[in-house]
Amino acid sequence: MAKKARRTTAAAKPTAKPPAVKPAGTSARTTKPATTRPSPPTRPAAATKGKTRASAAPKRVAAAKATPDQGWLAVGAPAPDFTLPTHDGGSLSLASLRGKPVVIYFYPKDDTPGCTVEACGFRDAMPRLGRHRAVVLGISADGPASHARFRAKYKLPFTLLADEDHAVADRFGAWREKSLYGRTFMGIARSTFIIDAAGRVAAVFTKVKPDGHADEVLEALATLA
Repeated sequence: MAKKARRTTAAAKPTAKPPAVKPAGTSARTTKPATTRPSPPTRPAAATKGKTRASAAPKRVAAAKATPDQGWLAVGAPAPDFTLPTHDGGSLSLASLRGKPVVIYFYPKDDTPGCTVEACGFRDAMPRLGRHRAVVLGISADGPASHARFRAKYKLPFTLLADEDHAVADRFGAWREKSLYGRTFMGIARSTFIIDAAGRVAAVFTKVKPDGHADEVLEALATLA
């Protein structure tokens, strides 16, 4: 009987070893999270980089090629012809400039801070714009007399056109609802359209910031054939 007890005890000892195997299994389980924990942070980081690149690209495209969203004239569309009074009492039609690139920039009002910065930016860039044979036209709802004073005050070397009934601005999509200090009204939205030598819209700039805008226009002109 004693011998049988010893055998039973000896047989029980091997059965005690399997629990020792379980910790090995447990350590394997704990090792897996240790290897997978670094990977989740890297995945969001890669996703963030992708989002940053995706959001940056549309901004660059939008600066030079705005889509016809919300009524803007589409890139690639024929530019609508028009004839408007000039600052010197004459008149000018867009069709008369066919064969050259034309920069048409719409601005809210003569001799206001933002509009002055933008106009002087084009003035200072005229030598570089001339290398592209580009004609610059500034359009607002001010009359010819106001344009003449504005042009003379800042020695602007390009033509200003009077769109007093905002018919041309409306055709280009530049006449739209605006808000200022909680007040909503209709007016000209600062925007620029580049018309190529064939008379088609080559680039559209919306939500223009006056400072440095002439450089954006020059970059777009450089891409034209």
